[in-house]
Amino acid sequence: MSQPAPRPAPASARPREHALLAWLEEAASRLPDKTFVHSIDQGRAISFAGMHDLAGRVGTALRARGIGANDRVALLSGNSLEHLIVYLGTMCHGATVCTVQVDMNRAHLGEILRALDPALTLHEDALGLDALAASAPGEWRALGRWDNGDGFFAELARTQGAPRTPLNAYGDVASIFYTSGTASKPKGVVCSFAELLENVEPTADAFGIGEGDRVLDFRSYNWMSAQVLSFLGPLARGATLYMARKFSQSRYFAWIRDFDITIAACNPTAINMLVNRPIAISGADLPHLRYITSSSAALMVADWKAFEEMYGIRIAQGCGTSETGWIAGSNERTRRMGSVGRPHAYQNLAIVDEAGNPLPAGEIGAIEMGRHPDNEFRYLAEDGSYRVNSRGRARTGDLGYLDAEGYLYITGRARDLIIRGGINIAPTEIDNLVLQMQGVAEAATVGVPDPIYGEEVVVYVVPKPGATLDEAAVLSHCGSALPLAKRPKRAIFLDALPKSERGKMDRQALLAQWRETQRAHA
Repeated sequence: MSQPAPRPAPASARPREHALLAWLEEAASRLPDKTFVHSIDQGRAISFAGMHDLAGRVGTALRARGIGANDRVALLSGNSLEHLIVYLGTMCHGATVCTVQVDMNRAHLGEILRALDPALTLHEDALGLDALAASAPGEWRALGRWDNGDGFFAELARTQGAPRTPLNAYGDVASIFYTSGTASKPKGVVCSFAELLENVEPTADAFGIGEGDRVLDFRSYNWMSAQVLSFLGPLARGATLYMARKFSQSRYFAWIRDFDITIAACNPTAINMLVNRPIAISGADLPHLRYITSSSAALMVADWKAFEEMYGIRIAQGCGTSETGWIAGSNERTRRMGSVGRPHAYQNLAIVDEAGNPLPAGEIGAIEMGRHPDNEFRYLAEDGSYRVNSRGRARTGDLGYLDAEGYLYITGRARDLIIRGGINIAPTEIDNLVLQMQGVAEAATVGVPDPIYGEEVVVYVVPKPGATLDEAAVLSHCGSALPLAKRPKRAIFLDALPKSERGKMDRQALLAQWRETQRAHA
């Protein structure tokens, strides 16, 4: 009589650099038939045991090509099961996976691939990238579908074997992912296995992800934010991910209801859409839902309150950066209105003044962090080499403060800070005030050049459909609550505010628009 396969050693007993494979082996052994990832758009799912098998097949295919530690596999695809199989399988093997958000970086794909110089590039057929094949370095393959056995997955169907011991060391490069290229050249952010793995469990803990959770996410899995929160976090905890290809206002709540979602990822742009174009549903109709997340940009307190009052659904914020991963997070038990939660302890976050001196609780300063003195923040240079941008501690570019209990509040970007006559003005303070007006859908405040004060305050406003607003009403509202130095000089109405692909307010675009208007009228 055959003996049952031995249970794998617990993740805690494995070398730390092999944590991804250890989490996958443990879940596949303990929860083999449980759904790990369900693709809503594809109508298909993969169990933990199925993902373990497929990850092993990816490793076999890479090993057959001689692809090992720090060799690069480029992945050009949107949210799909195939994307996640290759993403996880490549890193469980010990090679470097390079994810590129194609729609946002299409104009730069040629130079991105030349910099990456991947040994293998896998592309999604629907993205229409065949024209790149002739000039792309390395092997070029269509990704295909895992259940149809075509493209790269036809090869996987002929391979066998569970994942082997990974080839990587803790400091090897786990992933390279590209920021937006819509307004400027995209940056290739380099993430080691150490940086990735150290971010997963603190993030899962901060958001309270457990084995019983069903997490919904529509954000791009080409970026570390979704990769860590809703894919690797559930992997480490034995939870289930329900993945959509993109946000749908009309279907978002239906997904939560139909799949008994317990944690639903979201962002400020989607939350504003749900507030300004309400759906007839409430928290009472979604009994399994614990909370929805908000990240990628700071959520205005006025929008936060409006959403919760409208739907009776709790929001819990978190934040991070491309270079460091998640910095802080919260859940329905730990959240604070306006806060992104308590920072992860290992990130060693501090609020500092211009000279780098730590500031006391409640004082606004630059957000600075660094895991240890020899920590490096790296990017991929155009020639394919790794460029160290900074060592040790680094500033995120955000301003904020810590309260007496250690909760982090982000007040804006350092570059967006308005300095009027020597007085520092956080634009979000004015944004939140204007958003309290009944007819305002969105607001963004900027500092524009002024010959006397250096900068003057201007607020851009998007009215709600059918609202009756004028500049005098907005300025009067601000004048009743703000000291003279902080009051906007102008209120300008727009149909929409410029945002990045991540949903972040682009105040620099508004400033450029102001300057262009001034030149036109000069």
